[in-house]
Amino acid sequence: MTDAVREIVIGNDNAAVELKITIAAYLRSLGVHVEDMGCSSPEDNTYYPLIAERVCQEIIDSGYEKRGILICGTGVGMAIAANKCRGIRAAVCHDIFSTERSILSNNGNVMCMGARVIGPELAKKLVRTWIGLEFQDGSSTPKVEAIRTLERKHMKE
Repeated sequence: MTDAVREIVIGNDNAAVELKITIAAYLRSLGVHVEDMGCSSPEDNTYYPLIAERVCQEIIDSGYEKRGILICGTGVGMAIAANKCRGIRAAVCHDIFSTERSILSNNGNVMCMGARVIGPELAKKLVRTWIGLEFQDGSSTPKVEAIRTLERKHMKE
């Protein structure tokens, strides 16, 4: 387990209950503390943007020390909602390359996945990859700063 990621805030809508349970158990087996802010049953109709906001607010309140995982049917809705929150850089991660680049090129802090798109074994592999990476200053630093500049320009405090 990486020393970088010791705490994950996880959230899901009712389309992703089983995948969330699988991922949370997997993370705990790796020694990661998991804070579950998602739906616990398929009958819970809480809208995914509200779940994304809960998870992202926890990340913001931690001073961006925590990372988040959001899961819905496709991962797309969660990513769109999460990226409306200041300081959040969420990416849909359905393959190894995109998962790696979400951290290495974009300093991402929220991983989004679709329970109707990928299976549990691939999801665990992607999560393991994602928690093992840290952004390093380099050629992508000015690009991440450009994202922050856009955020300051277009989002209120």
